[in-house]
Amino acid sequence: MQGDGGVAGWPVIADEQLDTLVTVLDLARNGDEWTRPEIARASGLGRNVVSQRTAQLIERGLLEEGGLNSSTGGRAARGIRFAAGAGHVLVAELGATSTSVALSDLAGHLIGQTTEPSDITDGPELILERVSSHFEELLRSNPVDVWGVGIGVPGPVEFTTGRPVAPPIMPGWDGFDVRSFFSLRFNAPTWVDNDVNMMALGELRDGLAQGRRDVIYVKVGSGIGSGLISKGKLHRGAQGAAGDIGHISTIEESKIVCRCGQTGCLEALAGGTALARQGQVAAEHGESPFLSKLFEAGQQITAADVGRAAIFGDQRSVELVTESARLVGETLSQLVNFFNPSLILLGGGVTEIGDLYLATVRQIVLRRSLPLATRALMIERSPLGNTAGLKGAAFMVVDELLSRERLGLWIENGSPAGHPEVVG
Repeated sequence: MQGDGGVAGWPVIADEQLDTLVTVLDLARNGDEWTRPEIARASGLGRNVVSQRTAQLIERGLLEEGGLNSSTGGRAARGIRFAAGAGHVLVAELGATSTSVALSDLAGHLIGQTTEPSDITDGPELILERVSSHFEELLRSNPVDVWGVGIGVPGPVEFTTGRPVAPPIMPGWDGFDVRSFFSLRFNAPTWVDNDVNMMALGELRDGLAQGRRDVIYVKVGSGIGSGLISKGKLHRGAQGAAGDIGHISTIEESKIVCRCGQTGCLEALAGGTALARQGQVAAEHGESPFLSKLFEAGQQITAADVGRAAIFGDQRSVELVTESARLVGETLSQLVNFFNPSLILLGGGVTEIGDLYLATVRQIVLRRSLPLATRALMIERSPLGNTAGLKGAAFMVVDELLSRERLGLWIENGSPAGHPEVVG
């Protein structure tokens, strides 16, 4: 029986062979170096099958020979490892107020990372043209074949099409074909997802979430969102909208209108834009000596200003930061009772305010969640910081390219570069 048809004109491989190739490759990706006997034991495959598949993957450039292991009495076994440098992917994380781009190898190691201020409300053509220019500059400095492109955006994305769907903070982006924009320019398969999903995936593969099965990653920036790891895999939901906690109603009597059009949303009351708005009011009314000085100097108050004021002990700023953390903690306590994660990771600019924010979130979650749900729960700040989304975008692309669904479409040709249709 033959596997699914590959790219037009390319050879295909049998289903059973493809299954065992993916099994061996997945194991090799999850460790520094393996011997063939170790792969056989871990996979349950016969030694002859392992030998054949590793040879095939080495020939295709996806595995490479390592060093000789110490002998246990017989001939020393030679290690093999995933060939992270076999291909490269272009990655970008678009935020509400900044854009980050990088080139990555197949193991999420970033090359030439660049971050610049931007405004997502400028619309897709302007923002994506800028990203494209950065990509071209990266490729001029690092002339490599592009195996794929990964893009994270700050709004809901229909993962199967790569199109944002009614994103509250992205006017003009609804339904825009982000995938085609990049696949046409770089002649490579392209995937697009919500930025917080990318951050969660980055932490799962290369951060504190490694080895964890149930994790919530929460980004508190200009907006608020979360990425969910369930049973060790990213959970996108039926249409890709899972984890959009920023629009959970927190204070029903609130008159603050969220960018989604509703009132009382967590994002509208506790996100970075909310902190900046509240800080501006405090400065104008003389409620904060620290912020009032900035206002009198003609400065527009930002969330970062409120955070710095809180660190210096400005009472009103401490109250604003604590209230933001309290609302986030209240919402997370509901998720803890519902989802029962073992780890919550906090990322985004607002969480960088300092220990006050993290401590308040912890206190509220532990106080408001069920004892069993918090017995082994860890709540930490993301260690990857502003690299989490870029790494996650790289892992997203590589996961898709090396999946059972797609590996067979291109492996016999040696590379998916130049074939955006591999997305399917």
